[in-house]
Amino acid sequence: MNRFIVSIAALALATTAAFAQSAPVKTGDSTKGKVLTDTSGMTLYTFDKDSAGKSACNGPCATNWPPLMAAADAKAAGAFTVIVRDDGSKQWAQGGKPLYTWKNDKKPGDITGDGFLNGAWHIAKP
Repeated sequence: MNRFIVSIAALALATTAAFAQSAPVKTGDSTKGKVLTDTSGMTLYTFDKDSAGKSACNGPCATNWPPLMAAADAKAAGAFTVIVRDDGSKQWAQGGKPLYTWKNDKKPGDITGDGFLNGAWHIAKP
C-alpha cells in the first residue's frame, strides 16, 4: 500500500513538473477561426520583423505588444521554444517566432492586431 501511495505521489510530481515546463498557450476562437491564446484567452501574434529565435520588438514596441514571457527556467516543449530577449528575459516562441499579445485587444477572441503595421503582425495559429 505504501509503495502505491509513493508511486502516485511520484507520478503527481512528474506530471506537475512536465506541466510547469509547457508553454502557457491555449487554442481559442476568433472571427478568423482558431487562434493561439495566452492562458487568459487573449490572442497571440507573430511579427514579420522578428527573425527566427530573435525578437525585434523591444522598448515602446514591447509596451504595445507585450511579449509572452517565459520563466527563467522554462524549457522548449513541442513546437514551442524559449528565446532570450535583448534585456536577458525569456519569451515563448512558436517554431522560433516570438509570441506577443496586443494592448488593444480587450477580451478573448479579439484580433484587432491582425494585419497591423502594413500587415507585419499576424495571428498565431495552432
